[in-house]
Amino acid sequence: MAAKKSGGGATKQTGNKVSSIASKGLRTGKLSPSEIKSVSASALGQDETKGTRKK
Repeated sequence: MAAKKSGGGATKQTGNKVSSIASKGLRTGKLSPSEIKSVSASALGQDETKGTRKK
């Protein structure tokens, strides 16, 4: 699992399944809608800044 350090000292991890789906997407450039949702949800769950960002 790929660990990600956040500013608060907590470690956030991406599961093996999500990592393999993301890897497949990078290799082939093709993901199903459910795979896109899974990878997107994982990325948003690891986002350190919640909500919308100011421009």
